[in-house]
Order: sequence, then C-alpha cells, then structure tokens
Amino acid sequence: MGISLNMILREAGLNLGEVRLLRHKDKRATKGRTPYELWRDNKQQFNLYQSTQSFENRGKLSAQHWVSFVVTPADETMFVGLYRANYRGLLECDTPQPHAEGMDKAGSCDVYDLELQDNLSDLIGILIVDWGPGGRAWIQRADRQNKGIIELRREFKEPEFPGFLNFLESLSMLERLPKGWIVALSCTKGVYILTCPKTKEQYIGSATGADGFYQRWQEYAQTGHGGDVALKSRESSDYQVSILEVAGTSATDDDIRAMETRWKLKLQSREMGLNRN
Repeated sequence: MGISLNMILREAGLNLGEVRLLRHKDKRATKGRTPYELWRDNKQQFNLYQSTQSFENRGKLSAQHWVSFVVTPADETMFVGLYRANYRGLLECDTPQPHAEGMDKAGSCDVYDLELQDNLSDLIGILIVDWGPGGRAWIQRADRQNKGIIELRREFKEPEFPGFLNFLESLSMLERLPKGWIVALSCTKGVYILTCPKTKEQYIGSATGADGFYQRWQEYAQTGHGGDVALKSRESSDYQVSILEVAGTSATDDDIRAMETRWKLKLQSREMGLNRN
C-alpha cells in the first residue's frame, strides 16, 4: 500500500478524530475569485472565506484541526494548510464576501478563528490527494477517510502554457487562467477562431490591440459579441476560442488583417460560418 494522508497526519502527531478535511470548490464564486485563486493571490481573503461558515455545518466542523484543500483549474485536490480551528460565534458585522458580489449580514453565519500551523507547512501547494467519488461531501472526518496521495511535487507551480497552437479554452474561463498564460496571450497578436457550442458555427477574427489575444477575447467575454455585427444579433454563447496563426513581432495591423482574410477564405467562414465580411 502506498503512502496515505492519514499516515502523514499521524506522523505530525494529530488525533484523527479531531481532524476535519475541507475541500474548497465553490460554484458561487465569481470570475477570478475561486477558492484556489483567493489562496494563490490573496491569503487574507482566502482565510476570510474559509473562516465564515453556515450554521448547518457547525456540527461537521467541530474539531481542533482543519486540513484544507482547494480544487485547482486542473480539478486536482491540493493541500493548502493545517489550521487550528476555534469556533468564535456569529458574524459580528456585515462583511463583503471574498468570493462573490455579495454581503454576509451580521448574525447570518458562523465565524471561526483559524491559525495556520507549522506542521505540514512544507507540503503546502505540492501535495495532491485523491479525494474520491464524494466530491459534494466537502467536509469529511479524517478518522473515517484515508485519502490516497496522488503526487508530491518539488514545488508549487501552475500548469505550463500549452503553446499558442495548442491553446483551447472557453471564454468564461479566461479570468481563471494561470497568470503566466494571461501574460503570454496578452503579448501576442494574430488570428483566432470562435466556435459556438450550440450551433457548432465558427467565427474568425483578429487581435491587433496592445494587449493581444487576451484583450480581444475579454471583449467577447464581457459583451457576448465583442462589437462584431454578426454576433450582436445572436443569443449570447460561451464560445470556445483557439488560435489559428500567431503574427510576427514586425507584423502591422494590415498584415494581421490580411492573415484573417486568408483564414476566412480557407475555412469558408463567410459562406458556412458567422463572418459577414
């Protein structure tokens, strides 16, 4: 049998009966504010998110220690810390939610004082566990579980950029991309293709702005049509986006538009797609 999470917890001197496992993946989170992103970008806001819990979970969370995980963009369950947890009482005052555009009202939820422990700190961001099939059961007792270890990495590192021609993503996921990916897409211009998941139709466009592909795609994500006349009359769709051709650093806007025209002719996106010019 390979190494398990409980073996690690016992080695750290923890009483498994007093340990709760928390797996944070929140469908309510707005773009750029998932539990993973809060942990990665703003530990204070992540701690606020984690310390505020609903009344119904009070019994489940009653334990000396919380072992916390976040779900990564690759759907991995990654360890982010061992916390000593102490129930403080009801929320004292109205507090902006760290993960969404809303407010937790005073007295509407429980608050816990959480203290990050030194135990297991060397595993933060590098320990990946197999949570198992019970993904919806995000609070579990360590003494009733024995999570397997999938991977122990050398260091925390986000996924490598796949390369421009291998990039394939939905517009709704743009703000959740790793920072390195956003930098790469913001520094590069060229020709891209949007595919409608509902009708399977294609639209070909070009990115010529100062912030490249990322800037152009953000316009679609924010408006649903990016200013393109052919898409304005359509129901908003979460297009899948990919790159057809990357422009060289010396290419002018006219050069890029000529590339765009060439791809429209190749793929016949005027005759069989969403392009109108």
